[in-house]
Amino acid sequence: MNSQVRLQALSAFLKGQRAKISPESVGLPPGTRRRTPGLRREEVAQLAGVSTTWYTWLEQGRDIQVSSSVLDCVASALHLNADERRYLYSLALESGAEPYTVKHEAVQISPSLQKIITELKYCPVMISDRKCNIVGWNRAAAYVFLDFDRIPPEERNMIRLLFTRREFQRLAVNWEQFASGFLSMFRSYYGQYVEDEWYDHFLEEMKNGHPDFNRMWEQSQVSYAPEVHLEFRHAKAGKMVYELTSLKVYGNDDLRCSIYTPAPDTTTEAKLRQLMEEK
Repeated sequence: MNSQVRLQALSAFLKGQRAKISPESVGLPPGTRRRTPGLRREEVAQLAGVSTTWYTWLEQGRDIQVSSSVLDCVASALHLNADERRYLYSLALESGAEPYTVKHEAVQISPSLQKIITELKYCPVMISDRKCNIVGWNRAAAYVFLDFDRIPPEERNMIRLLFTRREFQRLAVNWEQFASGFLSMFRSYYGQYVEDEWYDHFLEEMKNGHPDFNRMWEQSQVSYAPEVHLEFRHAKAGKMVYELTSLKVYGNDDLRCSIYTPAPDTTTEAKLRQLMEEK
């Protein structure tokens, strides 16, 4: 197993998390000679109760012996949430990573899953795979977001669409929050399948072509099922407010079901109903 990519991803994650924590938030003096934001390596080591040398090697991505108990201490020092801890363990503990096998078969949406998303008539629903490719959707999603039938299958990647299609950028009032939710899910997949070269190629493409992506990726969180409150400005329906619920579809294809439920005490569902009935 080639672990170099995994260790490089671990290094980048630890550095990014360390940079987010202010000294004051953990009871340390701010200091006057800090050249970079956040904590120093020796401060993280002190908070975690490990040697500075060991933590430095861990952050540098060296192939060193790591235990779950010590990782717990590092995770606590870096104030990681449950999803971020899981991401850390998947990168640091090779044995904890789920095995990756290449699959070339096209994803098939089961009839039962298709019926479920069809029955959610006024809740836009999208089914995505572990690469955030859109592999299924219902009629409501086509009205609120895009008519995915008009997009070639090889271009139906939600991350790419968020940064290339103006329809999405005009639709979401809080577009960065909207995009960040998908980036946090994408990062969770990246931690699980870090040795799949597709991810590095895709990230390189997005970073080179979209400066906003590079900035947001560096700042992105890790979340396997983010819950997001979203306000849309639909070109025809006007203001629409949704709550995003993300569910994992258990099976061999690692699918995710993203359900956009009309927010209560709003006219969102009525507007969508009217929009769909007009057609």
